[in-house]
Amino acid sequence: MGVYVVVAICVSIFVKPYAPWICLLGALALLYVLRAKNSLRQPPIPKELPRDHAYLSVLDSLFEHNPNAIGIFNDEGKFIRMNQAVESILGYSVTDLMHQPFTGIVTEEQLETTEWQLQQSRNGIPYTFDTSVLHQRGYRVDLHVTAVPVDIHHHSKGNILICQDITERKRGDEQVRYMAYYDDMTGLPNRRLFKDRLDERLRLCKVEGHKVAVFYLDIDRFKLVNDSFGHDYGNMLLLQLAERFTRCLTAEDFLARTEGDEFAFYYSNVEDVNDVMTVIAEINRVLEKPFLLEQYELHVTASIGVAISSEDTGEADELMKYADIALARAKEKGRNDFQIFNSDMKSVSINRLRLENELRRALVNEEFVLYYQPQVDIGSGRIVGVEALIRWNHPDKGMVMPNHFIPLAEESGLIVPIGEWVLRAACKQNKTWQSEGYAPIPISVNLSMRQFFQHNLKGKIRHVLEQTELDPQYLELEITESMTMDVDHAIQSLLELKELGVNVSIDDFGTGYSSLYYLKKFPIDKLKIDRSFVRDIMVDPNDAAIVATIIAMTHHLNLKVIAEGVETEDQLKFLYQNRCNEVQGYWFSPPVDRLELEHMLRYGISVAAASRE
Repeated sequence: MGVYVVVAICVSIFVKPYAPWICLLGALALLYVLRAKNSLRQPPIPKELPRDHAYLSVLDSLFEHNPNAIGIFNDEGKFIRMNQAVESILGYSVTDLMHQPFTGIVTEEQLETTEWQLQQSRNGIPYTFDTSVLHQRGYRVDLHVTAVPVDIHHHSKGNILICQDITERKRGDEQVRYMAYYDDMTGLPNRRLFKDRLDERLRLCKVEGHKVAVFYLDIDRFKLVNDSFGHDYGNMLLLQLAERFTRCLTAEDFLARTEGDEFAFYYSNVEDVNDVMTVIAEINRVLEKPFLLEQYELHVTASIGVAISSEDTGEADELMKYADIALARAKEKGRNDFQIFNSDMKSVSINRLRLENELRRALVNEEFVLYYQPQVDIGSGRIVGVEALIRWNHPDKGMVMPNHFIPLAEESGLIVPIGEWVLRAACKQNKTWQSEGYAPIPISVNLSMRQFFQHNLKGKIRHVLEQTELDPQYLELEITESMTMDVDHAIQSLLELKELGVNVSIDDFGTGYSSLYYLKKFPIDKLKIDRSFVRDIMVDPNDAAIVATIIAMTHHLNLKVIAEGVETEDQLKFLYQNRCNEVQGYWFSPPVDRLELEHMLRYGISVAAASRE
């Protein structure tokens, strides 16, 4: 009977390697049927040949030529027989393994579990399990093992191990798992694994009475790095950031890259605001040293949102959502800042969604209007240009200033259609003034970062000029210094704009990153000194020196210069003495609507100012 069992096992292996026990029953039944039929139909086996010899020959063939490694073990768990597949799969010869325990080649991390499973088999319980062994050359081989108890002698029990090599399948499973749970670029865990681990940590901390703090971190102006240097440099920066952030962790903390330039941490030892400050100080410390992107040196700051768990905190999703809301609030505050979530932020987040929807509606319903601030020749006091500034005539809130909706428009991408509306409306209005007989003057329009990096910017602006029939010389486009970080792109785009015949100025000069070496290469017409310098020129000698230097440098570059934010007569005198060309600010006029500007164009600044007193 023992022979039939062994033969049936081997047959089952050939038939169905992944479910040997199901097939074993069928094979046993088949053998019994065959035996019965043979006893009736086949000639008897010669007396000099043992009756089971034919079956033992089948068994030997099945055993030796089976593609799976099969070993027979005595009651001490040592090899007493093995087939050829053992040598090909494990690399050991028969001599190496004979009378050696199977556990002698099992990997250390699997040893204890495998010993227990083999003991179950020796106790008479068939067992199927996965384990791993060391190949003779030293690498790991993963095995799917079926352990079957067997009687070796009348009073000696051993087992048979049928081992299928599943190394490739296991590696494939691990690769699929890696792709599902890890970021393929930085190697850090992704959002899915972060959420799973955070759920586990939250459950554990609730039992222990501790708190968990989730930190969402977003790299400030990361898009500018991609736009300026290319995605390869952006990826280089992300890899360096991932490496530095790992320095901020202990064994109980966790780091992931959730998307784009956003990283997520959770800390198990952060209980209050003081602990949060300590962690943020450590994060800022690793960001202090500049990042090297081949020949470029880059300083990076981050905005951080923090959410600390409480007794009411549910699953990881909730805490992650709160951290995301806090991060959005930190970016609203001006970036390079952090915010800790509180219940008031929920309403703020809802308001942001409502505001975004209202902005989309405002575009459709044409709720935006333009205001105009005159630009004045400092010598004659004559209006020589106007800057078009957007306002939102909200149906319920009245006139909304741009600082309340432009940041959200930039984040959501709505700044592109809004910017296109401003450009078209400004050109159309300027053409109308000229048709009505007003002296032709240029109108200035600010380009957003997204607009400046749009494909075919030249074609879009040409189309607007053709639609409105405005001569290109009466359109001035204002860009910021930060848009010129990608020098090659900036020069190419500016050259294309100059080919149209429009004027170009750099706005808020002095607050960005312009290199004076590259500045002379930019095809621009005018620099605008930022109001932050003009504001304190009469009280801060450094600001006065900066403004005077910018004016002198601009003249040497054969450019015009205009100062923004002029609010006092003393400021005006200082700028005049230093030969500033044009000025703009509340000393002359705040931004005004179309009708009031037309009054100024008709009667001049002084008359218009006198009429308001």
